Amino acid sequence: MIRIDSEQHLDNQLTQPSEADIAFAQRLSGDCMVLGAGGKMGPTLARRLQLALDAARRNSQVTAVSRFQSPGAERELQDGGIRTISCDLLDPESVRKLPQMENVLFLAGRKFGSANDPELTWAMNAIVPMQVAQHYRESRIVIFSTGNVYPFVAPEQGGCVESDATAPVGEYAQSCLARERIFEYYSKKFSTRCLIFRLNYALDLRYGVLVDIARQVFEGKAVDLSVPAVNVLWQGDANSYAMRSLELCDSPARILNVTGPETIGVSRAAEFFAHRFNREPVFKGESRGVALLSNATACHQALGYPAVTAEELMEAVAFWIESNGTSLNKATKFQVTDGRF
Repeated sequence: MIRIDSEQHLDNQLTQPSEADIAFAQRLSGDCMVLGAGGKMGPTLARRLQLALDAARRNSQVTAVSRFQSPGAERELQDGGIRTISCDLLDPESVRKLPQMENVLFLAGRKFGSANDPELTWAMNAIVPMQVAQHYRESRIVIFSTGNVYPFVAPEQGGCVESDATAPVGEYAQSCLARERIFEYYSKKFSTRCLIFRLNYALDLRYGVLVDIARQVFEGKAVDLSVPAVNVLWQGDANSYAMRSLELCDSPARILNVTGPETIGVSRAAEFFAHRFNREPVFKGESRGVALLSNATACHQALGYPAVTAEELMEAVAFWIESNGTSLNKATKFQVTDGRF
């Protein structure tokens, strides 16, 4: 992975379609919609999908739907040839007015602030899915979810697989399981082809688990070892997997774990960054011996290995921080074990 030294360079890397993306776009029929396109992943996913369609010389259009609280984000999408629609997905009448689309990527949801405002979290993660599942019953839908629906496991177990029983901790994780169950219900009811995209810890150099650890080391802050290990995935790879998962949609809904193949020890990552920054790592807390970890073997078999390894990600994060790269200032709270976000 090349060293990234500006936000423009970063966005280019996140949105540049791979050969696999372009081949997928050549096979794809119909237009595409990204619901919840104003969040951390939505803008680069929508742009990567549109660029793949353009490279494949398809006339298909990507439509991005969000409340678009930032006019700049909406303009960037429009400049990339993407149609935008401002919509509050909690409003049933607004959802009913959305155009039908053969391919839908559902990214809408709420995590942070869940502990203080759980009713809004449940509304976003349960009511919105119900409205979308009913409206887009004839579409193929990739539904973004999370590894938080799984139980905490020991790192040596290798992570949870798709067939493992769920055991969500806290209202955020419980509401995410509700989102899944609602789409599963309507997938069976209407024969809607769906894929539940259980992603954990996508990383953009402006945010992510490794960014949290690296910044703590760089600033001389203590790294919490309560959660001993994490999975990570370059957001560019997550974008690629998401769009190509449209071809894997099925009824009943298919579940797919999405992350990198490596399990990264938190202390090892901290020591790596300490060495890169010429600092002494500071730690706090004791390992609970368990973490939220996913086994993404099925994803890698179906869609290939990530283009960027964990080691390359750590090096890229270190260079970004050394170069005074920007931050979204949104901690992942990966060390939380009580489900309160």
